[in-house]
Amino acid sequence: MADVKTSNFIRNIIDEDLRAGRHTEGIHTRFPPEPNGYLHVGHAKSICLNFSVAEDYGGLCNLRFDDTNPTKEDVEYVDSIQEDIRWLGFSWGDRRFYASDYFEQMYNYAVTLIEKGLAYVDDLSADEIRAHRGTLTEPGVESPYRSRSVEENLDLFRRMRAGEFPDGARVLRAKIDMASPNLVMRDTVIYRIAHVPHHRTGDAWCIYPMYDFAHPISDAIEGITHSLCTLEFEEHRPFYDWLLEALGFPAGERPRQIEFARLNLSGAITSKRKLRQLVEEGHVRGWDDPRMPTISGMRRRGYPSAAVRAFCEEIGVAKSNSTVDNAMLEHSVRDELNRNAPRIMAVLRPLKIVLTNYPEGETEYLLAENSPTHGGQRYVPFARELYIDREDFMEDAPKKFFRLKPGGEVRLKHAYIIKCEEVIKNAAGEITELRCTYDPETRSGGAAANRKVKGTIQWVAAEYALTAEVRLYESLLRDIPEGEEVPENFIDALNPHSLVVLTDAKVEPSVRLMAAGAHYQFLRVGYFVVDPDTTPDHIVFNRVVGLKDSWSKVK
Repeated sequence: MADVKTSNFIRNIIDEDLRAGRHTEGIHTRFPPEPNGYLHVGHAKSICLNFSVAEDYGGLCNLRFDDTNPTKEDVEYVDSIQEDIRWLGFSWGDRRFYASDYFEQMYNYAVTLIEKGLAYVDDLSADEIRAHRGTLTEPGVESPYRSRSVEENLDLFRRMRAGEFPDGARVLRAKIDMASPNLVMRDTVIYRIAHVPHHRTGDAWCIYPMYDFAHPISDAIEGITHSLCTLEFEEHRPFYDWLLEALGFPAGERPRQIEFARLNLSGAITSKRKLRQLVEEGHVRGWDDPRMPTISGMRRRGYPSAAVRAFCEEIGVAKSNSTVDNAMLEHSVRDELNRNAPRIMAVLRPLKIVLTNYPEGETEYLLAENSPTHGGQRYVPFARELYIDREDFMEDAPKKFFRLKPGGEVRLKHAYIIKCEEVIKNAAGEITELRCTYDPETRSGGAAANRKVKGTIQWVAAEYALTAEVRLYESLLRDIPEGEEVPENFIDALNPHSLVVLTDAKVEPSVRLMAAGAHYQFLRVGYFVVDPDTTPDHIVFNRVVGLKDSWSKVK
């Protein structure tokens, strides 16, 4: 049985099933994505849940593509989904399946329902079917085609498969109860006509099963024991059970559908339709844009997979929907990077300083620590001309400004104390350079190494610094009031400052030729990752998260 520290209501159900002697052959789950877009952060929770449950019970988890709607599906999405699952650290082994694997079996099961008088071909249009369905307080109205004979329904369904009818002309519906209080049970549609090539079966089919029909049958064929779904499928569970019973699957061997709350992340768009709109209309650079809440976007942003898994574990599994603060996800990311990202010095908005009393043409190499967690040291070059960040100098500084100012002193990290002696400006009055002096006795081991000043700032040597492009990301949407969903007109709520590109940042030479995906903490700035756009001649960094952690303060 599962470890008590990972207990939740789903694991409690599985534990009870095992105690009752069910599923002695092992626990079997599945992750069934539709290949109609890239996966987002909500899917990450489902991936982690399904694969982790199987792992914890020594069972299996299938990857099954719900490819029943060829009008929106593409091989690109199939490939991206597999990459996302692998990145999260899970494997389906040799158990990659497609709903399309079972199209012939599903067709035969539909024929079985017709032969049992439990399904019929309906000529009503989609709008007419909706009008006949009724409301939560009023029963539906039976279709005038509901009383067709078994023979007529079989003939029409075979002709639907043969391609005799145009799209929308007919559907196959389950014959259940038009007065049911559950609208899903009011003769739900189980097959529709679509003369569209399928990415796997080509033109072999022009009728396709609906999700409500394909999903339980696929589960049963694959021997799934626990079919874990999000809460919107709770009202579909009676049809799930009705269908498997109607088709004669043995009661003790049928999969059990269990619903859990989906992940709603504050300020994040988790609608594939809306995400697709962002991509197709060019509001973002693609599905993997680091501002996107897609798994590929989080990966490119620099979120470690371990942090995403830790986040999914931290939020747990609940029975009711709620919204999780995005700061909680950032906390998990920051916690992981704080332990594992090496420290370097970088200057995002460089301001040149000249140490007038430092020997011209001389370079020394100073020791700097790589990581307080993993240890290690590196040498950083130090010379007469340096860069500091413009934000670390203020000409008219307030009393409690402890960085560099005219006549003021500050310590350069891993190096010396310097003092600003002169401010150089151009004709427009803009500061272009600072003339400073350094105290050679304040280096580690020097006579005044322990002399105290209130500020310490990062720097890079001008001659050796690498110029980098740095992309600073903020939320894709402007602030949405707590508890409110992303508005339908969300394009109007896009944040115009969600991406700021700095093209002249300066970084230590130690990052030269680092591969995409390498993480760093820029001292006093934040956590950054090398972007795939990087070339040997042009390094690009994405800001992953800042140093400040708001979530830990409210936990």
